[in-house]
Amino acid sequence: MQLEMIKQITGTITVLTGLHIGAGKDSLEIGGLDQPVIKHPLTSEPYIPGSSIKGKMRSLLEISRFSSLRPETRQYVVKGKPCACAQPGCPACTIFGTSAAEKGPELGPTRLIVRDASLTTKWREKFKENELTMEIKYENTIDRVRGVADHPRPLERVPAGVEFDFHLSFKVFHGDPADLIEDVFRGLRLIELDALGGNSSRGCGQVRFDNLRCDGESVDLSQYTL
Repeated sequence: MQLEMIKQITGTITVLTGLHIGAGKDSLEIGGLDQPVIKHPLTSEPYIPGSSIKGKMRSLLEISRFSSLRPETRQYVVKGKPCACAQPGCPACTIFGTSAAEKGPELGPTRLIVRDASLTTKWREKFKENELTMEIKYENTIDRVRGVADHPRPLERVPAGVEFDFHLSFKVFHGDPADLIEDVFRGLRLIELDALGGNSSRGCGQVRFDNLRCDGESVDLSQYTL
C-alpha cells in the first residue's frame, strides 16, 4: 500500500462538566479518595488518554453508523465488542484498526492515531501556580424505604472550564475512499453529543472540541449528524 499523506487534526478540548477518567488504585485507605482521575506520573497534571478518546469515537460510530453500513458486523455491537471483521471496506477496522492476529494484508495499517491530550499552556501554568485543583464530587445511593442517602463515595473530577490540547494524525493510502476522514469528524461530534470518560449518565464528561483544524483548515463539527 502506498502512503499518500498524513493529515494533522488539531484543536482544544474544553471541559463543560466535570471530567472523570479514572486512574484506579491498588488499595483504598479509610476515608481516602476511591476514584482519582488519571495524572501524569512525573508532573501530576491531569490528562486525557488518547485511548479514551479513540475508544469512545469507535464505540459511538459503530452503534450509530458502521453497523448499518455493514449489517454483518452488527453481532459485534450487540455483544458489546468492537468489530473485528478485518475486511477491506469496513470503515471501523480500517480507521481504528484491529488485532494483528485478525488483520488481513488488504486492510493495511490503522489510519487514525490519537495522541494523549495534555493541559494547554494556560492551564498548565495555572496548575503550576496551584490555581487549578481537582474537584471532589460525592456520590451515594438512595435508600428507597427511608428516603436517605447511603454510602457516600468521593469522585475526583477535572473541573469545568479546563482546556486540553488535542492532536490526531490520519494516514491516507492510495485507494482509500475520499470521505473516510469524514467519519473521524463525525465521531468527534458524537462525543460532543454524548460524553467522555466515566459516570457520564450522572452528569460527568460533557466536552466540546474548539478551534478544530485539519491541515490548517477550519472544521465545523456542527454539520455532522448521526
